[in-house]
Amino acid sequence: MHLVYPAVLAALLFCTGIYGVLARRNAILVLMSVELMLNAVNLNLVAFDVWLSRTAEEKLHSGQALTLFTIAIAAAEIGIGLAIVLAVYRGRGTSDIDKLRDTAEGHETDGPDGTRGPDGTRGPDGTPGSDNPGDPDGNGTEPPAAEKAEATA
Repeated sequence: MHLVYPAVLAALLFCTGIYGVLARRNAILVLMSVELMLNAVNLNLVAFDVWLSRTAEEKLHSGQALTLFTIAIAAAEIGIGLAIVLAVYRGRGTSDIDKLRDTAEGHETDGPDGTRGPDGTRGPDGTPGSDNPGDPDGNGTEPPAAEKAEATA
């Protein structure tokens, strides 16, 4: 078998993985694309190992040994990556990379129309306003001290 066939297949896999990393918005799909790229590297390692062992009469098969290490590293990477994605999903409610980047930079929008409350907060039900328990009308302002005294009396 020629070396060209696995090399072309590995190049196609690697290009598909690069496209997936650059074009996808979901973190799990990005991790899958990285796995495609690692599998393309593994295919190249094995193909070149077989090709070099035929030409040099070498019995070491170092390419296949490197492939085993790459598979072990990929398994660890996907385990840690999925744990991070699940933790972020539980905390933020999304695994969309663009939304996560926006919240990390402080450009968070809460409502579907991008509105927030007057003080920049939202209420406990997700509507714009204050989530302060001392704010009965939810408009972001606290009542005067006299009204507080009446409410506690």
